[in-house]
Amino acid sequence: MISVRRAADRYRGGDPAAGIESFHAFSFGHFYDPDNLRFGPVLACNEERLAPGAGFDEHPHSHTEIVTWVVEGELTHLDSTGRATVVRPGDVQHLSAADGVRHVERNAGPDPLVFVQMWLAPLTPGGDPAYELVRGIADTTPYDLAAAGATLTVRRLAGGERADAPGTGYLHVVRGEAALGGDRLAAGDSVRIGGEADLELVAAGPAEVLVWEFREAQ
Repeated sequence: MISVRRAADRYRGGDPAAGIESFHAFSFGHFYDPDNLRFGPVLACNEERLAPGAGFDEHPHSHTEIVTWVVEGELTHLDSTGRATVVRPGDVQHLSAADGVRHVERNAGPDPLVFVQMWLAPLTPGGDPAYELVRGIADTTPYDLAAAGATLTVRRLAGGERADAPGTGYLHVVRGEAALGGDRLAAGDSVRIGGEADLELVAAGPAEVLVWEFREAQ
């Protein structure tokens, strides 16, 4: 199974008057589609665009693994575990909400901020919240999210370059264009893959793709 979801079909949310634009690949907030609640462990894939000074005030999460990838600008993160960090392009941020955590996300810098945030369901709910920030992750270094039975790999490809795609997983194109099987993909497009073999991602030009591979039955 290969299911391509186009960028233009995402639900548009946020608060433009407050400098927040959001694009949701799954049911989220006021948008509810019973046929689009999750895929495997992935519960949400949100592209957020924050103007300078804009952000999300303190709010709670629980029983969710939250992974953030900054595309442009810098994200200021504060949470109730005591962390205060600035997340930059190339960094992977992981907040495990566990039994409950509160956090703030803002664009405290002078430039526009774009980031992709993905929520995954843990295999086992509960526990204590935790935080991890990996600076400058390489595209050859997978990020293991064991709590959700998934692995994230960032594929940065030049034109014509190829990379293996998972047999079961989820892809989100951050920038550029690529092809998967017979489907051409552009920025904002996503792909849900189940039970495939020998898939390749081929870049049409410079491209950056977030690739989740699932290990556990969800």
